[in-house]
Amino acid sequence: MDLNELNQLDLNSFGEWPTPVKAVAILLACLAVGGLTYYLDTKDQRDRLAREQTSEQELRSTLEVKQQKAANLEAYRNQLAEMKESFGAMLRQLPNRTEVASLLVDVSQTGLANGLEFELFQPESELGKDFYAELPIRIKVNGTYHDFGRFISGLAALPRIVTIHDVQIVGAGSKSPTQAPADEKLALQATVKTYRYLDEETAQ
Repeated sequence: MDLNELNQLDLNSFGEWPTPVKAVAILLACLAVGGLTYYLDTKDQRDRLAREQTSEQELRSTLEVKQQKAANLEAYRNQLAEMKESFGAMLRQLPNRTEVASLLVDVSQTGLANGLEFELFQPESELGKDFYAELPIRIKVNGTYHDFGRFISGLAALPRIVTIHDVQIVGAGSKSPTQAPADEKLALQATVKTYRYLDEETAQ
């Protein structure tokens, strides 16, 4: 069959077409119908399926995270209780307003108990922070290098939080305080800071 014979084919007499031509025509028609079906219906369904599969994976990941949290919920609660207890213990180390005076006495007595002579013990203005107030105390004391070490250790051993800042140690004739004789008097200047807890009403 040549091209002229193909051009002479009549669609109304499809049953009389040669078998190979009918087979090719049916195949092309099936391909056309299949392509249209895929384009008009199946393609959208496959796109929607892909979106749903992606959503399923995300939901599975979220579920796994929530399952892990649920499995560890009791441990989280115990950890939170420990944190609250620890925080409460830290807050108890911050004196309230009535305890600040006794804490100042503790600081000065710690110095005297370690053989220091106070030249200056000057509490300064209280500084308000987020939930606590900071009370700096400028001090100047005289004593030996080892006396200073015992004094700072004594401050660290107090039941309340006390920190020491801006430490300066000067000696009379020594090149360095650490090279001074054990009995040589030195001068220590520093700022000792103690802290006071602010309740919600005071903080506001």
